[in-house]
Amino acid sequence: MSAPPLWRLLLATAGALRAVREGASATPALASVPAPLRPGVQALLFQALRQWGRAQALRRKLVARPPAADADALLCTALALVCHAPDAPYEPFVLVSQAVEAAKHHPRLRAQSGFINACLRRFLREREALLAATDADEVARFNHPAWWLRRLRQDHPRQWQAIVAAADVRPSLIVRISESKTTLAQYQQALSAINIDSHAAGASALALPQAVPVAQLPGYAEGLFSVQDAAAQLAAPLLLQGLDVTQPLRLLDACAAPGGKTVHLLDWAAARGAHWSVTALEVDAARAARIHENLRRLGLRAQVLVADAAEPDSWWQQAGGAPFDAILLDAPCTASGIVRRHPDVRWLRREGDIAQLAAQQARLLEALWPRLRAGGRLLYCTCSVFRAEGDEQVAAFLARHSDARRMPSPGHLLPVPPPARGAVPDNAGGERDGFFYALLRKPA
Repeated sequence: MSAPPLWRLLLATAGALRAVREGASATPALASVPAPLRPGVQALLFQALRQWGRAQALRRKLVARPPAADADALLCTALALVCHAPDAPYEPFVLVSQAVEAAKHHPRLRAQSGFINACLRRFLREREALLAATDADEVARFNHPAWWLRRLRQDHPRQWQAIVAAADVRPSLIVRISESKTTLAQYQQALSAINIDSHAAGASALALPQAVPVAQLPGYAEGLFSVQDAAAQLAAPLLLQGLDVTQPLRLLDACAAPGGKTVHLLDWAAARGAHWSVTALEVDAARAARIHENLRRLGLRAQVLVADAAEPDSWWQQAGGAPFDAILLDAPCTASGIVRRHPDVRWLRREGDIAQLAAQQARLLEALWPRLRAGGRLLYCTCSVFRAEGDEQVAAFLARHSDARRMPSPGHLLPVPPPARGAVPDNAGGERDGFFYALLRKPA
């Protein structure tokens, strides 16, 4: 089957970007794209979102008044893809001509094709001057909303620019090998046998710099691996720290979908011959189905309940009605630590979301803490770099609970991008998303 023409990909990408601009996440926007176009559109969409601040600033320099929504989306899409030469997916003149072709094939854009052509060719002629003119705009220079940049400066005054830079680097695919079925060396050898490069990114993690369809990797159907970022892979070993893992433990994974941490806990037990009871909670039934799918593929068993973890009366008896030895709370958050994997997040979030999510996190902590036995551990984590969802949240919880002790744990882990092309990877820490971890103990 021949590859779809670039103009079709650009037209579909512009449609997806318009949906994101209007408040939809990239996931449903991409789901509406025809399957043959979807891989190419996703690559262009993510690249454009990483340059969206710059593209909109350039459009304001080129046009006194924004055009109609469809034309604006296509124009800004092309500007986003052409403005950053080192990462441009195609030659600039190819992108421009194909963007014009896209307009000609769209009934509502056909009359705008000349206008789009003029804007893009002016950008090519005046590229350096226009880029310099937009450098004064921080949203354009850093490709993040202004409020987001203010928060980063406040929370991480010395590292905020590194966090921003990491968000605009295309991430590697990170897989966690199933310790009960294979080893890191064995799986890396299996990848090498089919000419897929990889390097260690943690104790059980391999990073694949080139994008590969997950289902086509060796051992997918047999459950030899799971897709899971290196930072997220710290959850299971941290939760189990200090517990007698030879005992038949009762574990709770709250807010568990899509199940990566649930299966990691179970695989950790299987690799060591341990027998634990694991309950996974998820409030969304469709997302809970993802947990079941992951459990089936890896040949693991857990109790999966569709319930709100913040309302224990609705699930407590089903889960056994007895305190848990350990609770993992991967709480809903802004996802500000995983922007490089989900570049739409920064443009969808609003500053007021932080306070709303922090209140939800506090509610979950309050509801789950009484369900932990004396001597047990609760691991609170979020994929956020904002302190309101990390250190500040935990400090407030400890101030309210004299029966809680904070144990050694990483705190805020800031995102570490993939190694530069040709550089030697850091096998000790590899690469990771932004995350927060706090391990809390209830004294015996």
